[in-house]
Amino acid sequence: MTRADGYLLDNQQTEAGRRFEALATLFDPTTFRHMERFGVGSGWRCWEVGAGGTSVVSWLAKKVGPTGKVVATDIDTSWAASVARSPVEVRVHDVGAEEPPGEGFDLVHARLVLVHVPDRERALQSMIKALRPGGRLLVEDADPALQPLLCPEEHGPEQRLANRLRQGFRALLAERGADLAYGRKLPRLLREAGLRGVEADAYFPVASPACAALESATVRQIRDQLVTAGLATQEEIDQHLANVAEGSMDLATAPMISVWGRKN
Repeated sequence: MTRADGYLLDNQQTEAGRRFEALATLFDPTTFRHMERFGVGSGWRCWEVGAGGTSVVSWLAKKVGPTGKVVATDIDTSWAASVARSPVEVRVHDVGAEEPPGEGFDLVHARLVLVHVPDRERALQSMIKALRPGGRLLVEDADPALQPLLCPEEHGPEQRLANRLRQGFRALLAERGADLAYGRKLPRLLREAGLRGVEADAYFPVASPACAALESATVRQIRDQLVTAGLATQEEIDQHLANVAEGSMDLATAPMISVWGRKN
């Protein structure tokens, strides 16, 4: 992730753990499906960029086994206590500002990271540089501009409030330098960087309980910023959280676009 003073969703905030759990529930099956296709297995060397949580790191560690290695990096590694053991190496690292933590990786993966990194171009080049010839890059990022609504079917006041608060969240992200249309650019960017066999797909969850869990944790995490910016009142946020808890709204996330390719 980017430095904590610019990142809206700080790993050390109390709701961060709930967000990581919801994101894992929503997106791990897609991520693991792609990694399985690559043949990730015993002896592989993998770099998990901006790990943020433990689910992908733990999955990779089981796959690569004692002869492999998983380097997990983030600017805040407070999440890492449960996985900081062989074959996992945890490092504090800013992918947009520092050299890669080694080279010759068989797989480099980043999920929901680069959209927040100010120097995305440098970060992507660093990830490609770290690959061995024939190594795989998998970048998965959201595209909030592609589907900006929390409630795609806006049929009542609860949905209208939810979508207005989502609009406020997007405004806060944009103010901090997030590229809200980044996901759709990734196939072109990987091709232009010289990767071969570039492909992509998108996953767009709707009406999952994990969408509600993610929304509740996210809004609790950013409520002070929403109020300070004049984007919502405390009363509106309380009402929205109550509406989410009631479970009567069909909530969605921004589509996550997964893009992969191979280094020459």
